[in-house]
Amino acid sequence: MLEALRYAFVDSINVLLIGVIVAVGIATPPVRRKYAKISSLLVAGDWLGVASLSLLMLVIFDGLGDVVKQFVEGPLFGWLLIATGVLVGVMAFKGGDNSKLMNTIMAPLREPTPRTVIMGFILGLIQSATSVPFYAGLAVLSASGIETVSRYTGLILYATVALSLPTITALLVGWIRKEPQSFVGKLFEKARQRPDEVTLAASWLVAILLIAIGVLHFF
Repeated sequence: MLEALRYAFVDSINVLLIGVIVAVGIATPPVRRKYAKISSLLVAGDWLGVASLSLLMLVIFDGLGDVVKQFVEGPLFGWLLIATGVLVGVMAFKGGDNSKLMNTIMAPLREPTPRTVIMGFILGLIQSATSVPFYAGLAVLSASGIETVSRYTGLILYATVALSLPTITALLVGWIRKEPQSFVGKLFEKARQRPDEVTLAASWLVAILLIAIGVLHFF
């Protein structure tokens, strides 16, 4: 289970969701608890999206049985992680303008409504469906030999770890909104003024972690 959670943690370096949380923190006026309600609904919806797809994929992987176990234990799995890490690093250099995407995402996040949960759910599905670490962790969990009940109840922890960094970000942004002149608040402001550099650093961190895990797979 711990090995699967390692991939879930890599998956938690979700630049899009973290960027959305920061954007919500910046855009939300200082109305009592409004940011807390919006960010809580957003993260809760995202968790539901990650947990739902996790359940579906674990059922599929369990159905494949030994095929998944042989893949996870074989060298191709390690090379896939390394190749993904390299690809993430290369794509980070390409960059791109995501302003239109951010505007679409932010529309239902102006007020804490059911639409906020739905947007979080969609982001959770996108985060998971496009993440190699997400599939890798579930493949490892499926092949772990853990009894069925423990494996499926473990998805609660898996989805929680996959949302760990966005959740921490949401808490930090909430605290920074209250203490903008603090040391962390000033660092946040500097980071907010350099979004491209922050995104590049996060992407490179994901790339390095994937390559490192892939290399360790051979030992």
